[in-house]
Amino acid sequence: MSGRFERAQRIRFSHCDPAGIVFFPSYFVLFNGLVEDWVSDALGIPYAALIGERRIGLPTVSLQTGFRAISRMGDAVRLGLEVERLGLRSFTLALDCCGADGAQRVQAQQVIVTTDLDSHRAVEIPEDLRAAIERFRQRP
Repeated sequence: MSGRFERAQRIRFSHCDPAGIVFFPSYFVLFNGLVEDWVSDALGIPYAALIGERRIGLPTVSLQTGFRAISRMGDAVRLGLEVERLGLRSFTLALDCCGADGAQRVQAQQVIVTTDLDSHRAVEIPEDLRAAIERFRQRP
């Protein structure tokens, strides 16, 4: 069984294009915020400390996205995250954005690699991060 992390989000003016619908790159900003919250809140590892003090980067190396329906300014949506795969130096997340009715609006598969921010080379996932992800995956 895999754990799921969710956050409620209101679609804001700043997320939208002149047509009043979410400009597609805004979903990537929203998903990045969701990942930051997941690391800090669900995994219990302060994201800012991971990046700033520990110098561990979490760049995206692959991102596949499907856009199913539009979101408009003022909509209440739910952003969700599940771990699909945990490797030696990378992990794969399933991300989605659903409307208040539960209908999926956007889904994405994101591969994140752990890097040393000084050398910009891939490194093994730090043990505390790996253990936290494993615990998260075991949640119902």
